[in-house]
Amino acid sequence: MAPQRLIIALSGASGQIYGIRILQLLAQTPDIETHLVLSQAARITIAQETDFAPAQVEALADAVYRPGDIGAAIASGSFPVLGMIVAPCSIKTLSAIAHSYANDLIVRAADVQLKEGRPLLLMVRETPLHLGHLRLMTQAAEMGAIIFPPVPAFYARPASLDEMVTHTVGRMLARIGIPNDAYPRWRGVAR
Repeated sequence: MAPQRLIIALSGASGQIYGIRILQLLAQTPDIETHLVLSQAARITIAQETDFAPAQVEALADAVYRPGDIGAAIASGSFPVLGMIVAPCSIKTLSAIAHSYANDLIVRAADVQLKEGRPLLLMVRETPLHLGHLRLMTQAAEMGAIIFPPVPAFYARPASLDEMVTHTVGRMLARIGIPNDAYPRWRGVAR
């Protein structure tokens, strides 16, 4: 059976480790084929926030596309995928998606997910939020996007930042339909 495909995009917001961790987890999952787009701003932020080079991040994916490659397979609804995760999702990228302004491959691929009725998960990474940000998130959600900010779950009692990131990423993958054991499930209040 052919692997299922997932598009992963990293835009320039802080929080590059989330997108990287998705790729790390899925690299261990042979039945998921990853298709990656890094924005130019993501390349800069990766170098600022992590010990990874953009080429190392790209090496985690099965297929890599440049943001200007609007003729890529992922730019078409006829290319079957499970959906798409933008993690992190900058406000600029959110705005472009919410307005269907497909000026690059990230936004075009996101727009394709919405028009095809496939899951599009946006890990919006900004704080505090002003009314314009909230309206953009509402608009994207009304179009079918899943707004999934990286909110830590303290009930899991994370012992490190790494555990918090992995927990959030595991929840993201589960929300888009990829079962995983990267996070503990809530079992109810211990009595």
